[in-house]
Amino acid sequence: MTMSPTAAWAELQAGNERFVRGEMAHPSQDVDHRASLSAAQNPFAVVFGCSDSRVAAEIVFDRGLGDLFVVRTAGHVIDTTVLGSVEYGVQVLGTPLVLVLGHDSCGAVAAAADALTTGTMPEGFVRAVVDRVIPSIVALPTPGSGEPPAMTGRPVEPAALGREHVRHTVRMLLSYSATIREGVEAGRCAVVGATYALAEGRVRVVEAAGLA
Repeated sequence: MTMSPTAAWAELQAGNERFVRGEMAHPSQDVDHRASLSAAQNPFAVVFGCSDSRVAAEIVFDRGLGDLFVVRTAGHVIDTTVLGSVEYGVQVLGTPLVLVLGHDSCGAVAAAADALTTGTMPEGFVRAVVDRVIPSIVALPTPGSGEPPAMTGRPVEPAALGREHVRHTVRMLLSYSATIREGVEAGRCAVVGATYALAEGRVRVVEAAGLA
């Protein structure tokens, strides 16, 4: 059975509500279900999120084996393999929903903000992550100045940076991927951007395209 984008999002929301209340149902985790998935998978959502150990999608949304096609990078930054993975979920597996999941206290976003205000960049390949976050937040105005943090040297509220990075990531997926964009335009797929509150456990929408 194929879900609509709206039904898929409602299913994720219901699971998150169970998680917030501490009343998890732990669906799709029994032995029989595990065996039934050995031949094929039919996930109802692609979740593209941060690699942070505190934001495991199957736990946050109270789901189990075969429910979610999960793609994770530090700071949920996009490269060609991420795009290919998300497109695989949409085009090959037929998932009706792509969720971009950010969270508060994201180290990648904090490092990008620090780079903009102080000029300090991390060493090694961690810099590649920060380089990909900076375009998301570089133009976000500093409250009271109307200027971006790179111009004022003053930090922007971290939660606002995280939300802006999620919005930018959603728009990048739609801009870069014809497969995703055409799926949204045809009503086969929706792209939702949301943030996860670490202490509370709740997921909140910040951007959406294709939901009824």
